[in-house]
Amino acid sequence: MLFPDYRPRRMRQSAAFRKMVRETTLSVNDFILPLFVVEGKGVKNPIDAMPGNYRLSIDNLVKVAKQAYDMGIPAIILFGIPSKKDPLGTQAYAKDGIIQRAVKTVKSKLPELMVITDVCLCEYTDHGHCGFLDGHTVDNDATLDLLARTALSHAKAGADMVAPSDMMDGRVAEIRSILDENEFTRIPIMSYAAKYCSAYYGPFREAAQSAPTFGDRKTYQMDPANAQEAIREATMDVEEGADIIMVKPALAYLDIICRIRDEVDLPVAAYNVSGEFSMIKAAEKMGWIDGRKVMMETLTAIKRAGADMILTYFAMEAAALINE
Repeated sequence: MLFPDYRPRRMRQSAAFRKMVRETTLSVNDFILPLFVVEGKGVKNPIDAMPGNYRLSIDNLVKVAKQAYDMGIPAIILFGIPSKKDPLGTQAYAKDGIIQRAVKTVKSKLPELMVITDVCLCEYTDHGHCGFLDGHTVDNDATLDLLARTALSHAKAGADMVAPSDMMDGRVAEIRSILDENEFTRIPIMSYAAKYCSAYYGPFREAAQSAPTFGDRKTYQMDPANAQEAIREATMDVEEGADIIMVKPALAYLDIICRIRDEVDLPVAAYNVSGEFSMIKAAEKMGWIDGRKVMMETLTAIKRAGADMILTYFAMEAAALINE
């Protein structure tokens, strides 16, 4: 169809027309809210690089989780910051660990809210890497048992879903096996399948106090230059028993979200990560952009690329706009 017979502007001339032909719609149901939990009581420590986000003690975590639930947000994902760390990250899989207690408390107060737990060791190890160290190298196979034990401890505490973010080879199969062996066949796995070694994680590492004390994570997280490898990673996790496939980060990897959506017949999640959030907040503070509009445009782009659900620190702010 060519002008003048076809005039695309006909369907843009009013808000009603634009709504009628809108191809992508954001819903509060799309959002998963990340939250950080710490030891103590009455703790609400602001995260400087992530305005509006806090490290919360369990009592305050419940309050924020209830606010999110009352806004219609269906799920939260928890990141724990223990009071002590060690080389094996033992607090990650301790029965009375910070995440385990947080899950039990939130589920007792808000049973209908879905509680997802991040399964990794970086927040719990004194070296800040995501697994067991052999010298200065993360030992993939030795790490699998620790990750599986962590996932099982979360399931026993009442988690609705576990989300391994470590990027060890074979961890989805290991976690699926231990969950099934312990009669947690109903617990799904949301795999951080295509998790890139990204500079966009900086504010998160401040929030979670999880920066590595030496080196980097390039030997286990993906090279940002690679796309086909993401398909292989996602396909492997599907075959190992993942229920949801995640791409992280989101905004700089919209092409990866789109390609995985085309290749994988499972729900696709995307993590709108801390750096993406903080850049918008910083530019808004400087008066360079309309923060709310850029937020909604960004989240719409992630959904348009093919994400079925979005992990985002904007969840409550975006939900408030959607609910207006």
